[in-house]
Amino acid sequence: MSTIKDIAKAARVSTATVSAVVNGSAYVSPELRQRVEKAVHDHGYRPSRAARTLRHGRSELIALSVSDLANPFYARMIRAAEALASASGYALVVFNSDENRSSEARIINRVQALGCDGLLIVPVGAPSEYGAGELTSAPPKVLLGRAIEGEPVDAVVIDNISAGRQATEYLLDLGHRRIGSITGRMSISTGRGRLDGMIEAMRARGCAPLERDIRTGEFREEVAYSAALDLLRGHDRPTALYVANGVMALGVMRALADLGLRCPQDVSIASTDTIAGHVGISPRLTRTEHPVAEMTTEAVRLLLGRINGDDTSNPRTVVFAPSLVVGDSCAPLQ
Repeated sequence: MSTIKDIAKAARVSTATVSAVVNGSAYVSPELRQRVEKAVHDHGYRPSRAARTLRHGRSELIALSVSDLANPFYARMIRAAEALASASGYALVVFNSDENRSSEARIINRVQALGCDGLLIVPVGAPSEYGAGELTSAPPKVLLGRAIEGEPVDAVVIDNISAGRQATEYLLDLGHRRIGSITGRMSISTGRGRLDGMIEAMRARGCAPLERDIRTGEFREEVAYSAALDLLRGHDRPTALYVANGVMALGVMRALADLGLRCPQDVSIASTDTIAGHVGISPRLTRTEHPVAEMTTEAVRLLLGRINGDDTSNPRTVVFAPSLVVGDSCAPLQ
Protein backbone atom coordinates (compact mmCIF):
# COMPACT_ATOMS: atom_id res chain seq x y z
CA MET A 1 0.00 0.00 0.00
CA SER A 2 1.36 3.40 -1.01
CA THR A 3 2.23 5.99 1.62
CA ILE A 4 2.20 9.76 1.54
CA LYS A 5 6.00 9.63 1.13
CA ASP A 6 5.63 7.48 -2.00
CA ILE A 7 3.23 10.02 -3.50
CA ALA A 8 5.54 12.92 -2.63
CA LYS A 9 8.49 11.15 -4.27
CA ALA A 10 6.52 10.30 -7.43
CA ALA A 11 5.18 13.84 -7.77
CA ARG A 12 8.54 15.42 -6.81
CA VAL A 13 6.99 17.49 -4.05
CA SER A 14 7.05 17.57 -0.27
CA THR A 15 4.73 15.48 1.91
CA ALA A 16 3.22 18.76 3.12
CA THR A 17 2.17 19.56 -0.45
CA VAL A 18 0.59 16.11 -0.87
CA SER A 19 -1.31 16.62 2.42
CA ALA A 20 -2.52 20.05 1.28
CA VAL A 21 -3.87 18.61 -1.98
CA VAL A 22 -5.48 15.55 -0.43
CA ASN A 23 -7.09 17.44 2.46
CA GLY A 24 -7.74 20.77 0.72
CA SER A 25 -6.05 22.46 3.66
CA ALA A 26 -3.88 24.99 1.79
CA TYR A 27 -3.39 26.58 -1.60
CA VAL A 28 -1.34 24.57 -4.10
CA SER A 29 -0.51 25.82 -7.59
CA PRO A 30 -2.37 24.15 -10.47
CA GLU A 31 0.85 22.59 -11.79
CA LEU A 32 1.79 20.96 -8.49
CA ARG A 33 -1.81 19.93 -7.81
CA GLN A 34 -1.96 18.16 -11.18
CA ARG A 35 1.27 16.26 -10.44
CA VAL A 36 0.03 15.18 -7.01
CA GLU A 37 -3.39 14.11 -8.30
CA LYS A 38 -1.74 12.03 -11.06
CA ALA A 39 0.54 10.33 -8.54
CA VAL A 40 -2.40 9.64 -6.21
CA HIS A 41 -4.34 8.09 -9.11
CA ASP A 42 -1.41 6.06 -10.45
CA HIS A 43 -0.56 4.63 -7.04
CA GLY A 44 -4.14 4.08 -5.86
CA TYR A 45 -3.37 6.09 -2.74
CA ARG A 46 -6.01 6.28 -0.01
CA PRO A 47 -5.37 8.66 2.90
CA SER A 48 -5.34 7.07 6.35
CA ARG A 49 -8.63 7.56 8.20
CA ALA A 50 -6.74 7.37 11.49
CA ALA A 51 -4.41 10.15 10.40
CA ARG A 52 -7.33 12.33 9.36
CA THR A 53 -8.94 11.70 12.73
CA LEU A 54 -5.82 12.93 14.51
CA ARG A 55 -5.61 16.03 12.29
CA HIS A 56 -9.25 17.05 12.30
CA GLY A 57 -10.52 15.56 15.57
CA ARG A 58 -13.15 13.52 13.73
CA SER A 59 -13.35 9.93 12.61
CA GLU A 60 -15.92 10.60 9.85
CA LEU A 61 -17.77 7.56 11.19
CA ILE A 62 -21.43 7.41 12.22
CA ALA A 63 -22.67 4.32 14.06
CA LEU A 64 -26.13 2.78 13.83
CA SER A 65 -27.26 0.23 16.41
CA VAL A 66 -30.37 -1.72 15.38
CA SER A 67 -32.33 -4.04 17.63
CA ASP A 68 -32.65 -7.07 15.34
CA LEU A 69 -30.57 -7.35 12.18
CA ALA A 70 -32.59 -10.41 11.12
CA ASN A 71 -35.67 -8.20 10.74
CA PRO A 72 -35.87 -6.91 7.13
CA PHE A 73 -37.45 -3.71 8.48
CA TYR A 74 -33.98 -2.60 9.53
CA ALA A 75 -32.53 -3.14 6.06
CA ARG A 76 -34.62 -0.17 4.93
CA MET A 77 -33.35 1.86 7.88
CA ILE A 78 -29.71 0.99 7.19
CA ARG A 79 -30.05 1.81 3.50
CA ALA A 80 -31.52 5.26 4.20
CA ALA A 81 -28.94 6.03 6.90
CA GLU A 82 -26.03 4.98 4.70
CA ALA A 83 -27.24 7.08 1.78
CA LEU A 84 -27.31 10.36 3.70
CA ALA A 85 -24.21 9.57 5.77
CA SER A 86 -22.21 8.85 2.61
CA ALA A 87 -23.50 11.97 0.87
CA SER A 88 -22.36 13.96 3.91
CA GLY A 89 -18.85 12.50 3.90
CA TYR A 90 -19.34 9.87 6.60
CA ALA A 91 -19.05 6.11 6.65
CA LEU A 92 -21.76 4.12 8.45
CA VAL A 93 -20.86 1.42 10.98
CA VAL A 94 -23.74 -0.95 11.81
CA PHE A 95 -24.15 -2.84 15.10
CA ASN A 96 -26.82 -5.34 16.16
CA SER A 97 -27.93 -5.41 19.81
CA ASP A 98 -30.25 -8.37 19.13
CA GLU A 99 -32.85 -6.95 21.57
CA ASN A 100 -30.33 -7.46 24.37
CA ARG A 101 -29.66 -4.61 26.77
CA SER A 102 -26.23 -5.90 27.82
CA SER A 103 -25.17 -6.11 24.17
CA GLU A 104 -26.43 -2.59 23.62
CA ALA A 105 -24.37 -1.25 26.54
CA ARG A 106 -21.26 -2.88 25.05
CA ILE A 107 -22.06 -1.31 21.66
CA ILE A 108 -22.30 2.16 23.21
CA ASN A 109 -18.87 1.64 24.82
CA ARG A 110 -17.46 0.31 21.55
CA VAL A 111 -18.75 3.33 19.63
CA GLN A 112 -16.96 5.61 22.09
CA ALA A 113 -13.74 3.57 21.84
CA LEU A 114 -13.82 3.75 18.04
CA GLY A 115 -14.17 7.50 18.23
CA CYS A 116 -17.34 7.57 16.14
CA ASP A 117 -18.65 11.08 15.66
CA GLY A 118 -22.26 10.13 16.44
CA LEU A 119 -24.61 7.25 17.17
CA LEU A 120 -28.10 6.44 15.91
CA ILE A 121 -29.66 3.88 18.20
CA VAL A 122 -32.82 1.77 18.22
CA PRO A 123 -32.92 1.32 22.01
CA VAL A 124 -33.85 -2.02 23.54
CA GLY A 125 -33.91 -1.28 27.27
CA ALA A 126 -36.50 -0.02 29.72
CA PRO A 127 -35.96 3.55 30.95
CA SER A 128 -34.67 2.28 34.30
CA GLU A 129 -31.92 0.24 32.62
CA TYR A 130 -29.89 3.21 31.37
CA GLY A 131 -27.19 4.63 33.59
CA ALA A 132 -26.81 8.33 34.28
CA GLY A 133 -25.28 10.03 31.25
CA GLU A 134 -25.12 6.83 29.19
CA LEU A 135 -27.18 8.33 26.38
CA THR A 136 -26.27 11.99 26.87
CA SER A 137 -22.47 11.67 26.99
CA ALA A 138 -20.30 12.08 23.89
CA PRO A 139 -20.63 11.31 21.09
CA PRO A 140 -24.03 12.82 20.22
CA LYS A 141 -26.85 10.30 20.01
CA VAL A 142 -30.28 10.18 18.38
CA LEU A 143 -32.87 7.56 19.28
CA LEU A 144 -34.58 6.10 16.24
CA GLY A 145 -37.92 4.27 16.18
CA ARG A 146 -38.21 4.02 19.96
CA ALA A 147 -38.20 6.70 22.64
CA ILE A 148 -36.97 6.42 26.22
CA GLU A 149 -39.06 8.35 28.71
CA GLY A 150 -37.11 10.82 30.80
CA GLU A 151 -33.94 10.79 28.68
CA PRO A 152 -32.97 14.28 27.39
CA VAL A 153 -31.82 13.08 23.98
CA ASP A 154 -33.13 13.62 20.44
CA ALA A 155 -35.57 11.00 19.19
CA VAL A 156 -37.35 10.28 15.90
CA VAL A 157 -40.36 8.00 16.30
CA ILE A 158 -43.71 7.01 14.85
CA ASP A 159 -46.96 7.82 16.63
CA ASN A 160 -47.40 4.34 18.09
CA ILE A 161 -50.75 5.07 19.71
CA SER A 162 -52.12 6.23 16.36
CA ALA A 163 -50.69 3.13 14.67
CA GLY A 164 -52.52 0.79 17.04
CA ARG A 165 -55.67 2.88 17.02
CA GLN A 166 -55.96 3.10 13.21
CA ALA A 167 -55.52 -0.65 12.69
CA THR A 168 -58.03 -1.46 15.45
CA GLU A 169 -60.58 1.06 14.20
CA TYR A 170 -60.50 -0.66 10.83
CA LEU A 171 -61.27 -4.00 12.49
CA LEU A 172 -64.05 -2.38 14.52
CA ASP A 173 -65.53 -0.86 11.37
CA LEU A 174 -65.78 -4.40 9.98
CA GLY A 175 -67.91 -5.41 12.98
CA HIS A 176 -65.29 -7.15 15.12
CA ARG A 177 -65.65 -6.67 18.86
CA ARG A 178 -63.53 -9.48 20.28
CA ILE A 179 -60.10 -8.34 19.12
CA GLY A 180 -56.91 -9.79 20.54
CA SER A 181 -53.33 -8.55 20.28
CA ILE A 182 -49.82 -9.92 19.99
CA THR A 183 -47.37 -7.16 20.75
CA GLY A 184 -43.90 -6.41 22.10
CA ARG A 185 -42.59 -5.88 25.59
CA MET A 186 -44.44 -3.30 27.64
CA SER A 187 -41.12 -1.73 28.71
CA ILE A 188 -40.51 -0.69 25.07
CA SER A 189 -42.32 2.39 23.76
CA THR A 190 -43.45 0.62 20.59
CA GLY A 191 -44.98 -2.32 22.47
CA ARG A 192 -46.74 -0.19 25.07
CA GLY A 193 -47.87 2.55 22.68
CA ARG A 194 -49.39 0.26 20.06
CA LEU A 195 -51.33 -1.72 22.65
CA ASP A 196 -52.53 1.52 24.24
CA GLY A 197 -53.77 2.66 20.83
CA MET A 198 -55.70 -0.57 20.37
CA ILE A 199 -57.31 -0.31 23.82
CA GLU A 200 -58.15 3.36 23.25
CA ALA A 201 -59.92 2.55 19.97
CA MET A 202 -61.96 -0.26 21.52
CA ARG A 203 -63.00 1.76 24.55
CA ALA A 204 -64.17 4.57 22.28
CA ARG A 205 -66.59 2.04 20.75
CA GLY A 206 -67.82 0.77 24.12
CA CYS A 207 -65.78 -2.45 24.29
CA ALA A 208 -62.41 -3.63 25.58
CA PRO A 209 -60.03 -6.52 24.90
CA LEU A 210 -60.14 -9.52 27.20
CA GLU A 211 -56.98 -9.96 29.25
CA ARG A 212 -56.62 -13.54 28.01
CA ASP A 213 -56.63 -12.27 24.40
CA ILE A 214 -53.47 -10.19 24.81
CA ARG A 215 -49.96 -11.62 24.46
CA THR A 216 -46.74 -9.63 24.94
CA GLY A 217 -43.14 -10.60 24.29
CA GLU A 218 -40.20 -9.99 21.97
CA PHE A 219 -40.72 -8.50 18.51
CA ARG A 220 -39.78 -11.80 16.86
CA GLU A 221 -41.48 -14.19 14.48
CA GLU A 222 -41.04 -17.30 16.63
CA VAL A 223 -42.39 -15.55 19.73
CA ALA A 224 -45.47 -14.44 17.82
CA TYR A 225 -45.88 -17.92 16.32
CA SER A 226 -45.97 -19.56 19.76
CA ALA A 227 -48.27 -16.87 21.16
CA ALA A 228 -50.69 -17.26 18.25
CA LEU A 229 -50.79 -21.05 18.62
CA ASP A 230 -51.72 -20.64 22.26
CA LEU A 231 -54.24 -17.87 21.66
CA LEU A 232 -56.05 -19.27 18.62
CA ARG A 233 -56.21 -22.96 19.46
CA GLY A 234 -59.82 -24.04 20.11
CA HIS A 235 -63.15 -22.37 19.38
CA ASP A 236 -63.06 -19.72 22.13
CA ARG A 237 -60.81 -17.31 20.30
CA PRO A 238 -60.84 -13.70 19.06
CA THR A 239 -62.32 -13.07 15.64
CA ALA A 240 -59.52 -10.60 14.84
CA LEU A 241 -55.98 -9.82 15.95
CA TYR A 242 -53.88 -6.66 15.99
CA VAL A 243 -50.22 -7.63 15.63
CA ALA A 244 -47.58 -5.08 16.57
CA ASN A 245 -45.09 -5.51 13.70
CA GLY A 246 -44.51 -7.23 10.38
CA VAL A 247 -42.15 -9.96 11.57
CA MET A 248 -44.64 -10.97 14.26
CA ALA A 249 -47.41 -10.97 11.66
CA LEU A 250 -45.47 -13.57 9.67
CA GLY A 251 -45.36 -15.77 12.76
CA VAL A 252 -49.10 -15.33 13.30
CA MET A 253 -49.87 -16.23 9.67
CA ARG A 254 -47.76 -19.36 9.99
CA ALA A 255 -49.57 -20.35 13.18
CA LEU A 256 -52.94 -19.91 11.47
CA ALA A 257 -51.87 -22.24 8.68
CA ASP A 258 -50.60 -24.86 11.14
CA LEU A 259 -53.91 -24.70 13.04
CA GLY A 260 -55.89 -25.15 9.83
CA LEU A 261 -57.41 -21.67 10.12
CA ARG A 262 -57.94 -19.27 7.23
CA CYS A 263 -57.19 -15.57 7.12
CA PRO A 264 -59.41 -13.62 6.93
CA GLN A 265 -62.33 -16.08 6.85
CA ASP A 266 -61.64 -17.47 10.34
CA VAL A 267 -59.44 -14.74 11.85
CA SER A 268 -58.81 -11.23 10.52
CA ILE A 269 -55.29 -9.85 10.96
CA ALA A 270 -54.17 -6.22 11.03
CA SER A 271 -50.61 -5.20 11.86
CA THR A 272 -48.28 -2.28 12.14
CA ASP A 273 -45.79 -2.42 9.29
CA THR A 274 -45.13 -5.34 7.00
CA ILE A 275 -42.07 -7.08 5.59
CA ALA A 276 -40.51 -5.46 2.53
CA GLY A 277 -40.06 -7.91 -0.31
CA HIS A 278 -42.78 -10.31 0.89
CA VAL A 279 -45.17 -9.15 -1.81
CA GLY A 280 -46.13 -12.72 -2.63
CA ILE A 281 -47.62 -13.39 0.80
CA SER A 282 -51.31 -14.12 0.62
CA PRO A 283 -53.38 -12.51 1.90
CA ARG A 284 -51.75 -9.10 1.72
CA LEU A 285 -51.61 -7.58 5.19
CA THR A 286 -53.77 -4.68 6.23
CA ARG A 287 -51.40 -2.54 8.28
CA THR A 288 -50.34 0.88 9.49
CA GLU A 289 -47.08 1.76 7.75
CA HIS A 290 -43.94 3.57 8.97
CA PRO A 291 -42.32 6.16 6.68
CA VAL A 292 -39.02 4.42 7.44
CA ALA A 293 -36.77 6.24 4.97
CA GLU A 294 -38.09 9.65 5.96
CA MET A 295 -37.74 8.90 9.68
CA THR A 296 -34.17 7.66 9.25
CA THR A 297 -33.18 10.60 7.08
CA GLU A 298 -34.52 13.02 9.69
CA ALA A 299 -32.60 11.19 12.43
CA VAL A 300 -29.34 11.43 10.46
CA ARG A 301 -29.95 15.14 9.84
CA LEU A 302 -30.50 15.71 13.55
CA LEU A 303 -27.32 13.82 14.36
CA LEU A 304 -25.24 15.71 11.79
CA GLY A 305 -26.54 18.97 13.22
CA ARG A 306 -25.33 17.96 16.67
CA ILE A 307 -21.98 16.71 15.36
CA ASN A 308 -21.28 19.88 13.38
CA GLY A 309 -22.46 22.16 16.16
CA ASP A 310 -25.11 23.71 13.92
CA ASP A 311 -27.89 22.57 16.27
CA THR A 312 -27.61 23.75 19.86
CA SER A 313 -31.32 23.60 20.70
CA ASN A 314 -32.75 21.52 23.52
CA PRO A 315 -33.27 17.82 22.74
CA ARG A 316 -36.50 17.20 20.90
CA THR A 317 -38.70 14.36 19.72
CA VAL A 318 -39.86 14.30 16.10
CA VAL A 319 -43.03 12.24 15.66
CA PHE A 320 -44.08 10.86 12.27
CA ALA A 321 -47.67 9.84 11.51
CA PRO A 322 -48.42 6.28 10.36
CA SER A 323 -50.80 5.61 7.48
CA LEU A 324 -53.34 2.81 7.06
CA VAL A 325 -52.78 0.51 4.09
CA VAL A 326 -55.72 -1.81 3.39
CA GLY A 327 -54.85 -5.30 2.17
CA ASP A 328 -56.80 -8.57 2.09
CA SER A 329 -56.20 -9.90 5.61
CA CYS A 330 -59.39 -8.48 7.16
CA ALA A 331 -63.01 -9.36 6.46
CA PRO A 332 -66.38 -8.30 7.90
CA LEU A 333 -67.50 -10.28 10.92
CA GLN A 334 -69.93 -12.98 9.79
